[in-house]
Amino acid sequence: MPESVQATATRRTELLGIAAGLFAEKGFKNTTVRDIADAAGILSGSLYHHFDSKESMVDEILSTFQEELFGSYDEVIASDDEARTKIERAVRLSFEAIDQHRDEVAIFQNEADYLGSFERFGYLAERHAQSRQVWMTLLHEGVQSGALRKDLDVELVYRFIRDTVWVAVRWYHPGGPLTHDDIADQYLTILLDGISTPPEVEVRARPAPETRNPGTRKQT
Repeated sequence: MPESVQATATRRTELLGIAAGLFAEKGFKNTTVRDIADAAGILSGSLYHHFDSKESMVDEILSTFQEELFGSYDEVIASDDEARTKIERAVRLSFEAIDQHRDEVAIFQNEADYLGSFERFGYLAERHAQSRQVWMTLLHEGVQSGALRKDLDVELVYRFIRDTVWVAVRWYHPGGPLTHDDIADQYLTILLDGISTPPEVEVRARPAPETRNPGTRKQT
């Protein structure tokens, strides 16, 4: 790749990173091209040398991120792992995405409904449907294999996973006391093993009755 082309590609990536941070923090509607240019230390006109609009920027941000994420999900589904392991891998991938692509996840969570009202972002609804299919496939496989309980309401469990995993983007911050792996460990424990203390299965032996030496008398 020629040096000039590589420099242009690098600059585009930098600008997308700056835009993603602003979209996640301020919201897409509240962020202007001027805001992005100011944060990048360039004139607004210079930004248009790389992108024709902020819509093009958020489009590239979301489509690139989602292509990578769903490619990873597809690998999990296609693997020969046991059903429970697949669910664990998918959960870990989700928390890893929140850690490594926090801005992209926040944008999708906060802006998908608004952006989806525009024709060019129609694929966001398709991604929602694809996400549902990923989890429904994993959960049904878990039930059929016996890894999950037969009486599960799979649709309800899918909604629980959807609504509890991705909301973590609102409070999780990379570099905090808990890593994304720590959070995934705790979440998987809650999801797959529950939060109640398991009942004791061992019967405790009763203490032996106190014995007294027959040769001794109780003193008064």
